Formats: sequence, structure tokens, C-alpha cells
Amino acid sequence: MSELVVNLPDGSELSVEEGATVEDVAYEIGPGLGEDTVAGVVDGELVDKAAPVHDGAQVVIVTDQSDEYLRVLRHTAAHVFAQALQRLYPEAKLAIGPSTDEGFYYDVTNVDLDADDLEAIEDEMEEIIEEDLPVERELRSREDALELYEENPYKRDILENEAAGDDELSFYVQGEFEDLCKGPHVESTGKIGAVELLNISSAYWRGDEENETLTRVYGTAFESEKDLKEYMELRAEAEERDHRKIGREMDLFSIPDVTGPGLPLYHPNGKRILSELSEFAESLNLDADYEPVETPHLFRTELWKKSGHYDNYVDDMFLLDVNDEEYGLKPMNCPGHATIFDQNSWSYRDLPVRYFEDGKVYRKEQRGELSGLSRVWSFTIDDGHLFCRPEQIEQEIRQVMNSIYEVLDTFGLEAHVALATRPEKSVGSDEIWEQSESQLRSVLENQNIDYDLEPGDGAFYGPKIDFSFEDALGRKWDGPTVQVDFNMPERFDLTYTGEDNEEHRPVMIHRALYGSYERFFMVLIEHFNGKFPFWLAPEQVRILPISDDQLGYAHRVKNELGDFRVSVEDRSWTLGRKIREGQEDNVPYMLIVGENEEESGTISVRDRQEREEQDVSIDAFREHLEAEYDEKRLEPDFLAD
Repeated sequence: MSELVVNLPDGSELSVEEGATVEDVAYEIGPGLGEDTVAGVVDGELVDKAAPVHDGAQVVIVTDQSDEYLRVLRHTAAHVFAQALQRLYPEAKLAIGPSTDEGFYYDVTNVDLDADDLEAIEDEMEEIIEEDLPVERELRSREDALELYEENPYKRDILENEAAGDDELSFYVQGEFEDLCKGPHVESTGKIGAVELLNISSAYWRGDEENETLTRVYGTAFESEKDLKEYMELRAEAEERDHRKIGREMDLFSIPDVTGPGLPLYHPNGKRILSELSEFAESLNLDADYEPVETPHLFRTELWKKSGHYDNYVDDMFLLDVNDEEYGLKPMNCPGHATIFDQNSWSYRDLPVRYFEDGKVYRKEQRGELSGLSRVWSFTIDDGHLFCRPEQIEQEIRQVMNSIYEVLDTFGLEAHVALATRPEKSVGSDEIWEQSESQLRSVLENQNIDYDLEPGDGAFYGPKIDFSFEDALGRKWDGPTVQVDFNMPERFDLTYTGEDNEEHRPVMIHRALYGSYERFFMVLIEHFNGKFPFWLAPEQVRILPISDDQLGYAHRVKNELGDFRVSVEDRSWTLGRKIREGQEDNVPYMLIVGENEEESGTISVRDRQEREEQDVSIDAFREHLEAEYDEKRLEPDFLAD
């Protein structure tokens, strides 16, 4: 029998017989590993241990000690939910039930469920876990599967699409329950140490609002009750930090039904923060020799066809008919910047040419996927595009990375870094892909940046470095990015004159220091829990007169601090209530002014950490604020420090 070669995580190669499975690979490595194998990761995809491997495959063996094990266990928990549901509601029809970063969900229909029903289903799930039912993989013929799901349109849809060419289909069986599924799963239901159903919502079949509405039940599972308890505590904290909750409390933004889904309105408080973010990004761009440009919100679709976005994004674009000509709201800013570059003639001496823009873009996400500021229809990218010679790629990437790390340091954020390499479908020569991937890798390694490798996850037009933020629940959100692009210069026929007086093709680099303002704003709201640093806070100082007699002096103090965002609390409340209100509103500084302060021309200062300093001169306080603003401190040094 012929052999094939697979690649292992340590960089070594292993020869196995053709037709070998993940489990066979594990046994070749060692009998103990073979016995412990639960699943595998083949070319980045989590698969059953019975999945075949192919020549050149990247293979990782998954055991109960692997990071991926929890996803396998949660997939089994989804099946336990479905089994419990059908025990209690035999008429229920099942759609899909995958694992997620937080747990799992299952989409169902033909059953009327609400939150009050979850406790009984959870009790039944615990019974199934106690039964410790073996979870066994069985292969069925297509005819048997079609007969089994004769009255289930969702499973038949899967059979007719994802599994259209398969004569044998994978099922998983546990007790009386069976489900069409590729796996992987743990060996028995008893391996699930703790489970909890979290909430219930609605979802469209396949995420398409033109399809039927299903009931989606979310849950989570862990290996132990201790792990579940820790997760639930984190979840409670995350709910307190939810940007939608804090956004309402601090009057930052709203997304009312009357204006349309995914279209946020920024209130004065929110806009003040966004303006500070924009000014900071602009300062970084100008320091790095980027030039400001501006492009309109829509273009003729000819531009999107020329750039290639029309073929890839037309289903997510908002299209308009204007005088029998098709226009589209822009889903990206890059074609506009490429067109600006194309309006001039360039020499090799002129490059790199760098543009930046806070560009509003529009993408028609499915309504079921919209969520606060994390997924919206309208958002703004702090976009930058530069055009350089191939040999300049590394120095330009290094400069972009420095700016990104200045952003992370300024806000006290940590981010995961990944290098995404050439996908199967791509444009550009092998030589330039190898060169650019090598240059990106060199920048990361020379700066001692830890990064994950994501083989095949690059854009079709070039490799990229992606940053992602992790929240309290371990969820990852897209953030800054640096992308190398060989496609756009080719499509737009962009050129520069080289030292040899011949025309050459520039390389285009896309970069965003925040990612998008909306998602970055969401991250900051939850990261700071609404307690923004002084320079970002929508209200920086609140003056609290002890009585109405000091209102005039309070306003004079406000005028003395006119460069900052200062208010006077003029409601006839007790001083204690005014202080409590300021604390709840997350105001960094409160200035208490009474009869003594007015007579001496001073103020008493109280900060958000409840530190106090009396007899402070207004000039000294203003100088303190100016330093704190200019230095963009995360935690202020108090006056007395």
C-alpha cells in the first residue's frame, strides 16, 4: 500500500499508509497517544478522530489535555440538549447545534419554548449525563438518512447541500438519540462535568432573514462544576460591563428601531469620546507622514467591479438606482484611495505614498447577526493605505506595527497577534507571496512579538497581521490589522516609474490602528467599565457648589477651566447626593466649592478613587489637568502625590 506524509506540530514529518485516519496517526506517534486521542485538527479544522488525513496535511492530535478538548465536549453537550428536548417535547424538530467559543447552541422549531422551560430541560440533561451514555459514530446510507429526516426540512437541507456528494453519512448515537453530524464528540455523555442553559432567542435558518425563524437555545458546558462557577462569575461581570448597558447609563449611543437596525446614533457624550479617538489617530497618522484624504459615501458600481469587491460583497452591499445607473454605498474605502493614487504620475523617489481617512462604510449584515456596536450596518474605519515599492514592505510594516503598539499601550490593552498566510484562492506570484510573508514574519520576530500562525487565512490579495482583543469571557473581537495587497494595484493598473525609467507595479498596504471606531469603542467601554481615562471622559470635571450661594463662584471656576469639559451641578441637592451622582456618572474629578473656597479663591478636589485635596489653587489644578490630558494617563497621579 502506498504511503503519504503528514506534518506534526513540532515541525517533523510522519509517513503513514494511504487512507490513514487521525487516530492512526496518533498510534503511529505512540500507543499511549493513540489510546488518549479524542479528535484531531487537520489543516486548522477540528475533526473526528476517524477523519482521514491527506498527503501534506498539518495534523494536531487532540486529547483531554488539549485546548480544543472543551469545544469537543461542548459539541456533545449540544447533542445532550437535543436529546433532553426530544424526551420532553417529542414533536420538536432539530436544525443545527454547534459548539461556540462560549459553549454551544441548538436551533429548533415546532416547539414553543420560553426561558421558564429551560430549567426542566437542564434537569433532563443532567439525567442524561448521569446515565453516562456511550457516544458512538455510525455511518448510514444516504437513503436511510433521507428516510429518517423525511419530515425535517432542515436536516434534508443539509443532506442536499453540505453533504450532497456523500453516499455514506456520519451519525452520532447516544442511547435512543441519533443526529446527523460530522463530530467530533467525547466518548460518553458522562464526560460532561457541568452544564447550564443560558438564554433563549430567535434566529433565521442559515442566518438569512428570508428563511424561517427558529428558536435558538444557548448553553455552556465544562469539565467540572468549579470551571462552570468561575465562568458564570465572569459572565455576571461581563453583563455588568456590557457596552449596551453602560452606553444607556452614560448616554453614549442608541440604536432605535425607528432609524433602522445596525445604524447607531452617537449622543453628545459618545461623540466627545469618538472625537478624542479621532484626534489621537490623526496625530499618529501625521507623525507617520500620512496625508489626509476624503472619499464619498457611495460610488458607481463600476468602481466596485473594477476593484473586485462587487463579486465578493454584492450580497452585503446597499445598492441604489440613480437615473438608471447603479450606485453602491461603499463597503470599503480602499478603491477610493487607489483611485486617488491613480490620478497622479509617480516616481520611485515619491514612494511610499500614504493616505488616511476616517471613512464611513456600510455592510448589509443579516439582522440576526447585529449586536450593539460589535456588528452594525454603518461603521467608520480609521483607514490608511500606502503604496510602496516591494523592497519597502518590511520598513512600512514595522512603522505600522509601532503605531499599533502605541495605541495598545495608550489604552492599556492586550491583543492576540496572528500571521495569516496565503489561501488556496489567491492572486500574485509565488515569489512575491514568499517575500511578503517572510517580511511580515521578520517584523514580528525582530520585535519579539508572540504570534499564532493561521495558514491559509490571508486575504486573497495578500498576507496579513491581525490583532484581536479578548474580553472577560474569552471572546475575541477583531481589532487593528495590516494587510499586503497585490490585487488592487493590478486591477487599477497602478504604476510608478522606476530608477530604470520603466513602469513598475507598487504594492498596496492596508492598515487600521483601531479596526473600526464602533468595535474599538465597544472594547473601550467594556475595558474601562465606563470609567474612561481623564482625556477620554465625556465629562471631565463636575463642580459641586455646597449651596446656591456658591453658584456664581462655581461658574467662575468653570470659566477658568474652559479648555476642558466641565459642568456645574446646580440642582438643589445635598452635597452627599451630588457626590454620589458624580461617582455613578464616572466623572473623573469633582470640585467642591463652599463659602471657605470662595473666600480663598481655591477649590477642594475629589477624584474617582475618592481621594481628596483641599485648598487647591485653580491655576495648579488646571496645570495638573493639562499634564494629564497631554500625557494621556490611564491612571491619574493625584495632586498630593
